[in-house]
Amino acid sequence: MTTAIAQDKALIAAEDIVRAARKTPARQPVVTSFFDEATFTASHVVHDPETGRAAIIDSVLDYDPASGRTAHDSAQAIVDFVREAGLTVDWLLETHAHADHLTAAPWLQEQLGGSIAIGGAITTVQDTFGKLFNAGEDFARDGTQFDHLFTDGERFSIGNIDAVVLHVPGHTPADLAYVIGDAAFAGDTIFMPDYGTARADFPGGDAGQLYRSIRRLLSLPRDTRLFLCHDYKAPGRDNYVWETTIGAERDDNIHVHDGVSESEFVAMRTARDRTLGMPRLILPSVQVNMRGGHMPEPESNGIRYLKMPVDAV
Repeated sequence: MTTAIAQDKALIAAEDIVRAARKTPARQPVVTSFFDEATFTASHVVHDPETGRAAIIDSVLDYDPASGRTAHDSAQAIVDFVREAGLTVDWLLETHAHADHLTAAPWLQEQLGGSIAIGGAITTVQDTFGKLFNAGEDFARDGTQFDHLFTDGERFSIGNIDAVVLHVPGHTPADLAYVIGDAAFAGDTIFMPDYGTARADFPGGDAGQLYRSIRRLLSLPRDTRLFLCHDYKAPGRDNYVWETTIGAERDDNIHVHDGVSESEFVAMRTARDRTLGMPRLILPSVQVNMRGGHMPEPESNGIRYLKMPVDAV
C-alpha cells in the first residue's frame, strides 16, 4: 500500500466497514438489481433486511431520442419491487451525472420518497455543461437541484448498515463509489474484468486520475462485493453481468489488473478513447442529469425543450 493510500482516512473507514460486515451477516445489505438493456444500465436497490430501509442507485428514465418521449417502465419495476417488499427508501443515489441514460430519481422520489444525492463536484460538471448548453442565468450551478451533496469520506447509513462515500474522479469530476456494508457501488469507474474500465475523454475526465481512483477502489478488501452501473457483454460472453469482487478485478481486469502502471494505463486508455464514438444519449442525458433529473423549465408555449448543439462536441 502506498503512503498516500495508507493515510487515506476515507478508504480506511471503507475498509473497516467492509471487514465488519463480512464478520456480521446482519451488516450485509441485500442488493436487488434491475438491468435496462436499451442503455446497458444496472440500477440497484440496496436494503437492510432488519429495518427495511433502502437506497436506490443509478435509476433509469426511459427516453426515446427520435420522439423526445419519456416513459417510466424501468423505474416502475423498481417501484413495484420496493412496495411489494415493504421497503422504505431513504436515498436516491447517483454515482455521477450519467452521459448514457437519464435518471428517474425525481419521479422515484414522487413515488417512494427519499433524498436525491450526488457528489459535491457536480458543480464542476454543471459549470462545464451549463456553458456548452448556454443554460442561462436561471440554471443554478451550485448543486441545489439535489437534496444532498456528498463529500469524500462522508458517512451515512442504510438502516443499521454503515456506509461511506469515496470520491473516484477520472471518468467525470464528480464520480463517487458508495461502500455500503460489504458492497461497493462504483458507477462507471470500472466494468467487469473482461471488459475493463470507463472512458476518460469527456470534459473534465482524466485518464491518470481515473487510474488513481481505480487503484484506490481496488485497495478495499478482496472479498468486497462490487456492483457496476453498466455491462456491454465482452467478446465471447453471451450474458449481462454487473456483480464481481474487488479481488477478481485486481487479478483479471484487462485494463488495470495488479501490475499495470499508471503510464501504461494512460497510454492504453488515451488510445482506446480516440476510437470511441459519443454515447447515443449523451446530449439529452447530461442536460437532464446536471439538473438532478429535472427537465428544463417549460417555454412560453408550455413545452420543455432539450438543446442539440451543432458542431460543438
